[in-house]
Amino acid sequence: MADTGLLLSYYGDDLTGSTDVMEALELGGVSTVLFTSLPDDGLLARFAGCRAIGLAGTSRSETPAWMQENLTPAFAWLKSLGAAVSHYKVCSTFDSSPAIGNIGRAIEIGRRAFGQDSVPLVVGAPQLRRYTAFGNLFAFYRDRTYRIDRHPVMSRHPVTPMHEADLLRHLAGQTDLSSALVDLAELRSPDRGAIIDRARAASHFFLIDVDGPETQALAGETLWRLAQADAPFIVGSSGVEYALLSHWRKTGVAPGTASFAPAGAVERLAVVSGSVSPTTERQIGHAVAAGYAGVPVDPLTLVGENGQAAIADAIAKGLTALRQGRSVILYTALGPGADRGSEIDRHEGARHRLGRALGVILRDLIRQEGLRRAVIAGGDTSSHALGQLGIEALTVRMPLPQSPGSPLCVAHSRDRQVDGLEIALKGGQVGTDSYFEAIRLGESP
Repeated sequence: MADTGLLLSYYGDDLTGSTDVMEALELGGVSTVLFTSLPDDGLLARFAGCRAIGLAGTSRSETPAWMQENLTPAFAWLKSLGAAVSHYKVCSTFDSSPAIGNIGRAIEIGRRAFGQDSVPLVVGAPQLRRYTAFGNLFAFYRDRTYRIDRHPVMSRHPVTPMHEADLLRHLAGQTDLSSALVDLAELRSPDRGAIIDRARAASHFFLIDVDGPETQALAGETLWRLAQADAPFIVGSSGVEYALLSHWRKTGVAPGTASFAPAGAVERLAVVSGSVSPTTERQIGHAVAAGYAGVPVDPLTLVGENGQAAIADAIAKGLTALRQGRSVILYTALGPGADRGSEIDRHEGARHRLGRALGVILRDLIRQEGLRRAVIAGGDTSSHALGQLGIEALTVRMPLPQSPGSPLCVAHSRDRQVDGLEIALKGGQVGTDSYFEAIRLGESP
């Protein structure tokens, strides 16, 4: 592959996951731009100085047929960029199913697009308190670490609950491709190079365990070695970037550090949330206690026959709060107890429509009040809501180390009312209880 100077290209399976990767790269000193759709040559040229390029997608919430139709050209575009590494980014909780967000299908499509016999898979990301050990995934929640099939939230995910912690067994329900594991002991072995090469030769994809700094560094060394040979396509969480950055820092490929000026406070913040996570529930409660106006919005009404009237009503309530000088949060649920997903799913495409409706509400609040900062909460919500704002690309304004994976970004758009908007996209499980106020205050990292 010709040396284009581009270190990495990636496709994020949802928007919050895509900004998670961008944050990791920027913190490691790798300048990155994230496009919200395939850019034309003119838009791409505006970010010619970037060493990493991302494309935000929605495949985490899509069917295998959708993935076949949409990932095929997306992967062809990634390949055309000529980056040293091309990454299909999945959520670090790996929640997926044969019918929705099928990671096995994405591996199949990627293998064909890149002409690659075997695909490395890295999911562990200690920076996010996600760990893989002997093929099993573990994730932190509140005050302890759980095996993912016993995780209080992810084992009960409303769309793709995780009932299997062994990731290769989980993927066996999504694809017939053969798999292999390079476990912690093998990765630490002096013979790991030969072990990895055997796993690669014997499988269509292979998982590399990561449980801490040592194995993350070894995984990064392995990924870079394979990419420099003939295996540039990698699947995994932002643990892929953290692993590569560890190796790049050690070898001088990238500086490994970066500094960010504090964003400073804004008087008012607008938030829309489609998350049913208990984490987001606590964050909304904390913000309301701090003086934010909390506006409940009925999700079924938003996606029903009277959806336009419901959108208009939500906008009016949001504007009332903002014109009183208050920040506002419009939300469709307060925690898993308020989840109405089973009712929403009775209407085809309703979840996507819900995200788009929240995007329309936020767009009008931003335009009518001239807001310069906003938040969208919920991974699937963010992916579909942002498309209503006319944003073409995102770059990092300021990371929040206390809430990794949810940076404050700068929007780039031909729409002058949106260009320069500072926006954060927050996954349901991400962030401290004071996340929304931290974004409003623009606290220094």
